Amino acid sequence: MSNFSQFMKANKKKRENGYYAATKSLCDEKGTPLKWEFRHITSKEDEDIREDCMVEVPVKGKPNLFRPRLQTSRYLRRMIEASVVVPDLKDADLQDSYGVKKPEDLLMALVDDPGEYNELAAWVQNFQGFSTFEEEVAEAKN
Repeated sequence: MSNFSQFMKANKKKRENGYYAATKSLCDEKGTPLKWEFRHITSKEDEDIREDCMVEVPVKGKPNLFRPRLQTSRYLRRMIEASVVVPDLKDADLQDSYGVKKPEDLLMALVDDPGEYNELAAWVQNFQGFSTFEEEVAEAKN
């Protein structure tokens, strides 16, 4: 097998979905928190989400000069939303049960504890292959 053929799509490993209990407030009949299912997003999807979450901010002291800035919380919310397979955040009945009409609003209603939401965001970032700030600090110390 030539080196070139090793790059063919047939040789690419499939990334498996992951499972995580995003909130302790949604449990099964035994009281065990429900596991959500997440998929890996593609680099293209991430780029599109990132582009959509950029804003131009003026540079102080430089009239008519702007620089791009990432709206981090919006970016994380959109990444989580794109990753969630179960529950279906686009399901109208589920949205109606929480009195919301958009997937991002449903996500925030389902995980309405700020600490749990921050843990979910960190888990999804890690699942998508990003290292967290804490991991980078720990790695830098070693």
